[in-house]
Amino acid sequence: MLVFTLFFQALLATSAFALPSFKERREARVARRAGSLRSSHPKITNETHPEYSPNWAGAILNADAGTYKSVTATFTVPTPQEPSGSSGTHSAAAWVGIDGDTCQSAILQTGVDFTVDGTQVSYQAWYEWFPEAAYNFTDINFSPGDSVTLTVTASSTTSGTVVITNNSKDQSVQRALTSDSALCQQDAEWIIEDFEENGSQVPFANFGTVTFTDASAGTSTGSVGPSGAFLTDIYQDDQLVTSASVSESSVTVSYV
Repeated sequence: MLVFTLFFQALLATSAFALPSFKERREARVARRAGSLRSSHPKITNETHPEYSPNWAGAILNADAGTYKSVTATFTVPTPQEPSGSSGTHSAAAWVGIDGDTCQSAILQTGVDFTVDGTQVSYQAWYEWFPEAAYNFTDINFSPGDSVTLTVTASSTTSGTVVITNNSKDQSVQRALTSDSALCQQDAEWIIEDFEENGSQVPFANFGTVTFTDASAGTSTGSVGPSGAFLTDIYQDDQLVTSASVSESSVTVSYV
């Protein structure tokens, strides 16, 4: 018990003070998202001992280069709230992606931001192939409780598609993308993010619980679920902010 306690304390200390920046992504005209700032301690690949990050919470699969061809999941749009004792605008994002973790040269991702300011709640769909700019979808909308499916597909290391479908409203948007920045296709992610805007992380919204269901990553031989993924939780201001868990086909992230 003493060994475990000291080990856990060491993890928290490492997470709080040794969080190297991997990258910073950009949107046209304003910066919106930061890359994973994961802790530098060795990976612990079971869900009882997640890694810690100031901005990513969820599940990440790592494999050999060329492994992952697509990532998909469905989630229910939450009603974000201002954290207890806070006021003003707070946001978070739910997304799926290929690369951006151990592969630092590129990332293909798509997702939905949710923002609360007082009693006003808003949502924004977007897509990105880092290091190119992130762009918003303008022809899809969301309401709390909507069922939304996110999918990214890499048809090659430099071309792919992103699709967001609002199953509840029978709306769907997609983009075919190409990039000079090649994917490694070695990371698959299901993430809740405290993204960047104008060069700094936005105040993080209380998003309740988001569960990515029917979560899978396509490979050349079939598909795999997230049960073998390692977990990352958001740790800010000496406090654990999220709690992530996985099953064979789902990833759940709760605000704590």
